[in-house]
Parts: sequence; C-alpha cells; structure tokens
Amino acid sequence: MRGGVFVGLAAFLMAAAVLSGCDNSEEQGGPPPPEVGVVTVKPERLEVTTELSGRTSAYRVAEIRPQVTGIVQKRLFEEGARVEEGQQLYQIDPALYQANFDAAKAALAKAVANERAAGTRAARYRELVEVNAVSKQDYDDVMATLAQNSADVASAKANLDTAETNLAYTKVFAPISGIIGRSTVTEGALVTANQATELATVTQLDPIYVDLTQSASEMLRMQRAMVEGRIQGAADGKAPVTLKLEGGEEQYGGTGELQFSGVTVAPDTSMVQLRAIFPNPNAELLPGLFVRAVVKQGALESAILVPQQGVSRSPDGQAQVWLVGEDGTAMQKSVTASRAIGDKWLITEGLEAGDRVVVVGVQKLQPGVTVTPVEAAQPPAGSSPHQP
Repeated sequence: MRGGVFVGLAAFLMAAAVLSGCDNSEEQGGPPPPEVGVVTVKPERLEVTTELSGRTSAYRVAEIRPQVTGIVQKRLFEEGARVEEGQQLYQIDPALYQANFDAAKAALAKAVANERAAGTRAARYRELVEVNAVSKQDYDDVMATLAQNSADVASAKANLDTAETNLAYTKVFAPISGIIGRSTVTEGALVTANQATELATVTQLDPIYVDLTQSASEMLRMQRAMVEGRIQGAADGKAPVTLKLEGGEEQYGGTGELQFSGVTVAPDTSMVQLRAIFPNPNAELLPGLFVRAVVKQGALESAILVPQQGVSRSPDGQAQVWLVGEDGTAMQKSVTASRAIGDKWLITEGLEAGDRVVVVGVQKLQPGVTVTPVEAAQPPAGSSPHQP
C-alpha cells in the first residue's frame, strides 16, 4: 500500500516538473511580433486639379434703348423668345422723321441746282476776265458764290444723312442674337432718345462665362511648381474645366477651358479672379447660377499618395508617418503633406518609392518595436482627385 502511494507521488512530481519546463520555455520565447497593415509607396501620375467656387455670367448682354423720340407703334417679338442679330424688335412712329428726310432731300436738290448754276457762271466769267470783258472783282464774286454753294451742298448732304439715320432709328433692331427678356413698354408708349430705362434686354447664353475665385497663395504655389518642373502644365496653356451643379452632386455635361486670370489681388479677400468659358447650346446654364468648377491645372508625373489614416500630426502640426524598415522595426518620420486628394494625402517630401507606411495598427507601435508587416488592401479608385 505504501509502495503504491510512493509511486503515485513520484508521477505527480514528474508531471509538475514537465509543465513547469513548458512554461519556462514559453516565457523565454516571448509573444510573436504584432501584425500591422502597410502600404508600399509607388509613385504614380496624378492630375492636379483644384475645385473652386464660381458664378455664371452671360457672354454678352445688350440693353435695347431708343435713339430717337417717338411713340411706339409695334412690338415685334415674344418675351422670352430667341431673337437673331438684325431682327426688328420695335417700330417707332416714323411720320415726323420721314418728313424731315423729305425736307432734307429737297434742300440738297436745291443746293445742288444752285451749285450747278454758279459753276456755269464761273466758267463763263473765267473766259470773259481773260479778255477784260468783266472786272476781276466780278469774277472773284462769282467764284465766292460758287464756293458758298458747294458748301451748301455739303451741308445739305450732312443734313440728309442725319435725317436718313433718324428715320432708320425708328426701327429698333436686335444688336446680338440671344434670349430677349421682358419688354418695359407697350404700343402707344412714348420713348425718348437715349433714355435711362431700356426697352428690353437681349442676353447671349451660348457660350457662357463662369467667373471663379482662387486664393493668391494657392495660385503662386501652383505657378512656382510649374516653373520648377514639378508640375507639367497643359500644352496649349489653357486648362480644361468641368462644372458641378446642384450643390456639387450633378455634373454638367460640357467641358470648358480657362480663358483669363486676373492680374490683381482683391485687398479685402486676397483672392484672384479667373474666368472660364463653357458651351451652353441648350441654355442649361443661366446667368447668376452658383457652381463648383474643377480646374485641371497640370499633372505630377511621380506623385506619392498615402492614405489619410497613415498620416498623423505632431503637437506642433508637423505631418508624420510610421515606417517599417528592412529589419522589420518601426520608426516614425516627418513628411510634408501638401494637400488632400480624396481620401489620401499628397506627400511632397519625406518618402521614397518602396517605403512601407503603416496604415493599420498604428496604436501598437513604439519606436524600434519589431512588427510583422502585411500589405493592406487599397481602396478602389475614385473620381478625379481634386483639392477640397
């Protein structure tokens, strides 16, 4: 009996020793390195775009005003309809101006007849004065009369041109093609020459302007990058532009181009004015509409993009990333994050091709700690990147 108890106790002690040895073995090996998700830096070509707020404005606006005084006899258009250049819009009573034209025409005929008679007399006196049949004084008087009659003819022609012009102004024509608005007068209304109130307004909507604003600092950075060759601008110097409507949710079908960049900076806002032009054949864009414009200003041939979750900020605002070295150790590095591109940061300094940036498991990291890097899944490609 005692022998059996002794054997059982020995077996228990041996088992305890084995288990203790296993525990010591595990403590000596330690836990495995933590896994972190990384993104390997791969430079890529990136279109550099900037999203700006803007407002549409008409390509041309013509305010129709009368150039003669009179009573409106007819209105020859439908409000809100399209009118063509040279189309008659109003007819002002021409009776008075027709009478003035007829009188001017008769005055010219009279002046021409007087000039012709004076010319004949001068030719006759020229022959007589050579043979001393008339005095030189009489000849001089005849020549002066001829000159006066010639001047009367010139004056009568000018009066006839004025009368003809005023008569033509009784017909009011559209100076440009476009959409005509509301008429401020009706038949029977008295209008005066060059009055302050327009009769109607014709607006040309195709093409249409989009006036944009951009900060002067952003424009200077972009120009400096182009000069230094970091950004390749458009070959023809005209940047293509697209529009977003309805709060940025709806895309306008047409593509415009940047036509003009201001040369002065607004002192109160530090903004620069830009102007783009868009085709608008269906008059979908109306003047005064607020839009968001995406301007394609160039391209970066070797851009480095890092997911935003992989970039943090130090207390002083410096952008930082965690990298995994060749030996599997983690280290923190300061970088320059110039702008947000969708859900990523554009890194202009601090990273090179092949660097492994930690984007998942950053909270596990300490400088010098050994980790197991696992390539993180990249998000699907979105729309064209732009600066928010």
